[in-house]
Amino acid sequence: MWLERLQIAIIERDENALKDLLGSPFESNDADEAQRAQFLLLEAVKVIQELKNETKMTMIQLKKNIDFLNSTQLQTHNKLDIRS
Repeated sequence: MWLERLQIAIIERDENALKDLLGSPFESNDADEAQRAQFLLLEAVKVIQELKNETKMTMIQLKKNIDFLNSTQLQTHNKLDIRS
């Protein structure tokens, strides 16, 4: 059951499900299941790295967009001009 849920979480790229599954222990006495779990855990790490990189790229793009928007706005000074 744990392996199936992990496989589904990897396919769906569901970081919350991965977090929950990786926080819970895997218990099995079968060598094939242990090998399958090892393979799936490696795939889960790859998915987490991909999600991390996507988040990083999104944050960089957002920063560029904010900087662009700030540079295109008129600079207004909020001081009281009593001479005019």
